[in-house]
Amino acid sequence: MSGQSAPSPAPRSASTGPNGPLATPTSAPLVNNVAGASVSGASVPAPATTGSGGGGMTQQNLNQIVIDYLAKKGYHRTEATLRAESSNQEIPKDGDIKPTPTGIPRYHEMFARLRAWTDDALDIYKPEVKRLLWPLFVYSYLDLVQQFYPKEAVRLFQKFSEDFKKEHEYDLRGLEHITLPEHGENKIAKLYRDNKYRLSLSNSAFIYFMQFLESLPQVGYKLFIDIVEKHLDLRQVERAADDRFSFASVIQRGVEGQDMPAEDEGIPGHRPGNAVSSTDPNVGNNLANLKLGKMPMEKDCEEDVRGDLMDLDLEMPPAPGQPSLVQTHEQVNIKQEDEDEGPNRTEIPFPPSTARDVALEVQKIRENRDRIKIESRTGGIGPALSVVMYTFHNTHDSITCLDFSGDANLVAAGFSESYIRLWTLDGSQLGPAVGGQPQNSQRLIGHSGPVYTVAFAPSSYKPSADSGDTAARWLLSSSADGSIRLWSLDLFSCIVVYRGHVGPVWSVAWGPFGHYFASAGHDKTARVWLTDRIRQVRLMAGHDDDVDVVAWHPNSSYIFTASCDKTVRMWALNNGNPVRMFTGHTSMITALACSRNGKILASADDTGVILLWDLGPGRLLKKMRGHGKGGIWSLSWSAESTVLVSGGADCTVRAWDVSGPAKESATTTSKPDGTANAGKADGAGATSGVGTSAPTSNINLTSGTAGGAAGVGAGGVHKKRGKDAVVTSDQISAFLTKHSPVYHTKFTNMNLVIAGGAYLPEQAK
Repeated sequence: MSGQSAPSPAPRSASTGPNGPLATPTSAPLVNNVAGASVSGASVPAPATTGSGGGGMTQQNLNQIVIDYLAKKGYHRTEATLRAESSNQEIPKDGDIKPTPTGIPRYHEMFARLRAWTDDALDIYKPEVKRLLWPLFVYSYLDLVQQFYPKEAVRLFQKFSEDFKKEHEYDLRGLEHITLPEHGENKIAKLYRDNKYRLSLSNSAFIYFMQFLESLPQVGYKLFIDIVEKHLDLRQVERAADDRFSFASVIQRGVEGQDMPAEDEGIPGHRPGNAVSSTDPNVGNNLANLKLGKMPMEKDCEEDVRGDLMDLDLEMPPAPGQPSLVQTHEQVNIKQEDEDEGPNRTEIPFPPSTARDVALEVQKIRENRDRIKIESRTGGIGPALSVVMYTFHNTHDSITCLDFSGDANLVAAGFSESYIRLWTLDGSQLGPAVGGQPQNSQRLIGHSGPVYTVAFAPSSYKPSADSGDTAARWLLSSSADGSIRLWSLDLFSCIVVYRGHVGPVWSVAWGPFGHYFASAGHDKTARVWLTDRIRQVRLMAGHDDDVDVVAWHPNSSYIFTASCDKTVRMWALNNGNPVRMFTGHTSMITALACSRNGKILASADDTGVILLWDLGPGRLLKKMRGHGKGGIWSLSWSAESTVLVSGGADCTVRAWDVSGPAKESATTTSKPDGTANAGKADGAGATSGVGTSAPTSNINLTSGTAGGAAGVGAGGVHKKRGKDAVVTSDQISAFLTKHSPVYHTKFTNMNLVIAGGAYLPEQAK
C-alpha cells in the first residue's frame, strides 16, 4: 500500500478525527427511555425498573450507564452525542469530539496477541508477517513513552525486546534509554518518528494481517491501525511478479530460519549494507557506489609482463586446446566489457613496479592457466578438491596463529610465549647451520606478549632457477604488546616496529599487492600502514567494540573489519570512509575473506555460521551451517570464487558450494567428544597419511593429504564431534582430523587447499 493509508476493515467504518480513525457505529440509536438498547450489535443490559420510586432507576442514571458503556467500548461519537442530548446541548461536530480517558493503552496485551498470532501463522505467511513485529514493537514503545507511561513502556521492553536482539541490537540499545517524552530528540527516536518504516508484503499476507486486526477488540484495533497508518509504509506485491515472494521461496526461508529479504525494509541509515546512519533520507538510503573491478596494471609493468609471457609461449608452446599465456593474460588482467568498473591507479598511490612485481604477475598468469579448474556450480557433489594438512605436535596448546607463504615453502606460527617460529614445509634447510647441524626452523624473538597474527607478504612459487625472485621475503606479526613488527626472512630479524594501537593488536593483513597492510585492535579501530612509514596513513573508527579481524578487497581499494559488536564494515582506502555495514551475526565474528572476483564477502562467527554478502547491493546472499561449536577461524576462496573452504574448532575442514542455492537442512548425528581449545585458532583438516616430521625441532610437524571424495556431500550424515549440528546442503565436502583444530586454511593459486593445526592430546581423552 505504497503511500496510502491502510484501509479500515469492512465491519468497521472509519471517520477521521484528531485521534485517528474513529469508529462510527451506524446502528447505535440514541438512548432516551429505551431498555435493552442495541449499540452496534452489542446489547446494553436493561435496568430492572425505571421510575421515580426510592429504589427505581432515574433517566439520568440510565443515560450515565449507557454513556459509561459507550466510553468503555470506544464509541466516542455516540457517547458525545448522548452527553449533549442529556444536557440539552448542541450536538458536537466530529472535530470537537474528544474521547474520555480510558487508562493505560493496552499495548502490552495487544502485542502479546500479535506475537502469538505470528507464531501460529501458516508457513506461507509466517516469514512475512514476522517482519511486522519489529516496527509495531518500536512504535508501541515510543507511543507509551510519549504518553508518559514509563513503567508500562519498560514492561513492554523487558518482555519482548529479547525477540529482536539478534537483528536489532544496535537500535535496542538506543531505545532502552528513551524513557521520557523529553527524550524525543534521541537519535533513534527521531529516526523512527520522522520516517515511515517500509515493508513489502504479498497481497495474501497483507489480507491475512488485516483479518488479524479485525479480530482484535476495538481498543487493540485502534492502537495498531494508528501505527499502520501513521508510521508504516506497507507495499503490496504480487507473488508472481517477484520470485522472492513465491510460495516455494517463502517456505524455504522459513525452513532455513531466514526472514524476508532485508532490502524490503526502509528507515534511513538502516538500509542493509549502509554504513551511514543519518536522519536525512537523501543520505541514509543511498548506498555508496563501489568500484569492485580489477585494479589495472601499471602501463610499463603490463608491457614487461606481456613480453615475458610471449617469450614463455615460444619456449613452451601451449598444449592442444590450451590457451597461450598471452591469451590468458588478456582474459584475466584486461578489463572486459561486461566487468565491473575498477579503481584507477591514481586513486591509490603505489611505488613504481619492480622486476619482482613483473615476475609475480607472470607467475600468476601461469598458475591461472594451469590450475585445477573448479567451474560453475558443483551441484552439491563436490569438486576435485584436495587438502594437505600440516599437524603440529608437542605444542602444549601454545600456538595462537598460523600462516603459509604464497610460494608454499614456509609456515609461520605465533606462540603465546611471545615468539614466532618458521619451518620449511618440505623439511629442507632454513637459515645457517648451527654446530654443523642443518636447521629446518628459525625462531623470531622481539614481542613482549602473545603473538596473535602472523602474515607473509605476497609471494608465489618459483618454477625454475632462471625465473624472477618471487619467494617470501617479509613477515608481519601483531601482539598483545600493542606493536606490529616487520621481519626480514633473509636475515631472520626485525626490521621495523610499528606502534599506534592502544592495547593488543588482534589482526594484521597484507594488501593484495604488498606495500600496504592493515591492522585491527582492542582500541576499536582499524589502521592502514605503509611499510616505509612508521605511522599509519588511515585510521578507521566506528565500531562499538574491539576490532578482531581485518581483510582486504582483491583490488586493494577497500578494507573489511569485523568487531565484537557483531558487525562487519567495509571502508574505502582512498579516504578512510565507511561504505558498507553488514549486520546479521549473533556472536563474535572470527573470520573474513573476500572472493577473488571481488563481489562476495564471507564472514564466519564462533557459533559455526558462515554468511555470504553481496557487496554491490550490500545484502545477505545466504547463510551456511555445518561446523560445530567453538567457532570458524579461517576462510579461503578458490580461484574461480565458486568454492569456499573453512576451518573450525570442531577439527574439520569443510568445502562449500557458493554458487548453489540454499536448500533444505539435514541434521547430522554425532558422538560426544572433547571440546576445542579457546585460543586464537581455527580448526579443521583431513589427513589420510603422515609424512615426515621435522628432524631438528622440539615441535614435530607432520603432513598428510586427503582427496575431495572424503567427507559428506549435501544432506549427508556423518559423525562429528560435539552435539548434533545442522548441515546445510551448500556443504560439499568435510575433512576430519583426529583432535587437531585447524588454525589456518589457504587456497593456493593452483586450487590446492593447505591447512594447518595443532594436535591437542587433551582432546583425545
